[in-house]
Amino acid sequence: MGTAAAVVAGYNTMAPKSQLYGRTFIGREPGTRQLALTFDDGPNDPHTLAILEILAKHGVRATFFVIGRFAKEKPEIAREVNRAGHVVGNHTYSHPNLLLRSQAELQRQIRDCERAYEDAVGGKLAPLFRPPYGARRPAVLRTLRRLNLAPVMWSVSARDWQLKSGAEIERTVASQVRGGDVILMHDGSHTHMGADRGATVEATERLISRYRSEGYRFVTIPEMMASTAV
Repeated sequence: MGTAAAVVAGYNTMAPKSQLYGRTFIGREPGTRQLALTFDDGPNDPHTLAILEILAKHGVRATFFVIGRFAKEKPEIAREVNRAGHVVGNHTYSHPNLLLRSQAELQRQIRDCERAYEDAVGGKLAPLFRPPYGARRPAVLRTLRRLNLAPVMWSVSARDWQLKSGAEIERTVASQVRGGDVILMHDGSHTHMGADRGATVEATERLISRYRSEGYRFVTIPEMMASTAV
């Protein structure tokens, strides 16, 4: 493989909107008056609970992609997410880069996350999978299809793992929203429990208020997938 081809191939393993290696869900057509808030890397104490409070205040249901080891560590928070009626998908057990792991390891990561969540909550995860770092290759997507898991990426990144205020996160999201978007946010960090996501909590309130006032409707990923409404 030439250098240019290798660069293109590498780019498409990580680019959220790329469909080169197989179909992934990134939202609906621009202009659709729906937005889906998604939160990765929880459960995280205490910020997942703070986000749940804001979602409940506004009557918004979101989609959470949990890390299995944190569901095992904080089962009471996983139960609160489930009890509030949010959709919960699989984000692996320990958040490895799947470009560097075998398909057997991918299956173990998925299975161990499922078991940790079921032990914590007493129910099953939704058949949704978000690859850590957005990293995937054809073999990863084939494995997901075989396991009847829908791969979910995003069309808008809040960059909330590096921005320091809710206002900055809101501006970053607003610069990308076109309608029909899947918005990537983080209620936790894949590296440790207790990560400070105070800015994400603030941004969640700001984004819901802003886009509700502009006539958008917040939906879960399954609702967006199934919807034919504009």
